[in-house]
Amino acid sequence: MTAAGAAIPDRIRIERDGAIGVLAIDNPAKRNALDLGMWTAIPGLMADLAADGTVRVIVVRGAGPLAFAAGADISEFSTVRASAEGGQAYEAANLAAFEAVAGCPKPVIAMIRGFCLGGGLGLALSCDLRIAARGAQFGIPAGRLGVGYPPAALAYAVAALGAMRAKELFFTARRIDAAEADGLGLLTRLVAEADLERETRALADAIAANAPLTLRAAKAGIDAAAGLPGAATPAELQRLAAACFDSDDYREGRTAFLAKRDPSFRGR
Repeated sequence: MTAAGAAIPDRIRIERDGAIGVLAIDNPAKRNALDLGMWTAIPGLMADLAADGTVRVIVVRGAGPLAFAAGADISEFSTVRASAEGGQAYEAANLAAFEAVAGCPKPVIAMIRGFCLGGGLGLALSCDLRIAARGAQFGIPAGRLGVGYPPAALAYAVAALGAMRAKELFFTARRIDAAEADGLGLLTRLVAEADLERETRALADAIAANAPLTLRAAKAGIDAAAGLPGAATPAELQRLAAACFDSDDYREGRTAFLAKRDPSFRGR
C-alpha cells in the first residue's frame, strides 16, 4: 500500500493501490500527532477516496514503526487551543474528521501499530474495523489535560466498548495495551507486529472482493442500529437495500453462485 498519492498538507495524504485506498498520517517526528491543518484536511481526503469508483475499501494508517497517531499536536494547546473559542473550533475540526471517516460509505479499516492515543484513538474508533499489532498502546488522556472531548464523538467509543467501559477509559485516562484492548472488544483482530501489513492487506482484499452496494447498505444499517452520528433514516436504508436487488451485481452474484465461480462485482 505504497502507491503514489496526493498530499494536503504533506503530513497527511491519500494513496491508492488497486481497490484499496489509504489515508496515511505522516508526521513520524511527532509520533504522527495531528495538528489543526491535518485535522481539517481529513474530510476532503476521505471525500476523494469515497468518490473514486476504483476504491472499494480504505485503510487508515500511520507512517513509521512508532505510532498510528499519538493524538492532537500538543504544541498547539497554548496557541490555537489557548482560549475557549479556539478550543471549540479545534473540537469542531476533530469531530468533522471523525464524522468524515465514520460517514464514508465504504468500509474503513484502521491499521494500528505503536501509540494510538487521544484524538488518534478517536480516529481509529471512527473506523469500521481495527486491526492492531501486539505492541500497540491505547488511551484517551483528556482527563489529564483538562480538554473537552467532542461530545458527539463519544458515540464511537460507546459503540466499540459499551457505556461502562467507555466511561472507565475516559475517567481514568489510563493507557491499555493491545491485549486488554482486544479483550474489551476495541479491536477486530490482534496480530503479531510482523504480520500486521499482510493481515491488513488480506482483510482489505477480502472486503474489496464483495459487492460494494451490499457493503454500503450493510454499513449504513449497522451504523443506524448502533445509534451513531449521522445515521441514515429508515427510508434511506430501505433505498440502499432495494438498490442491491436492482443492480447488475445482484445478477452477477446469482450467476456466479450457480456456476460455482467467484463473482466479479462492479459496484452497479
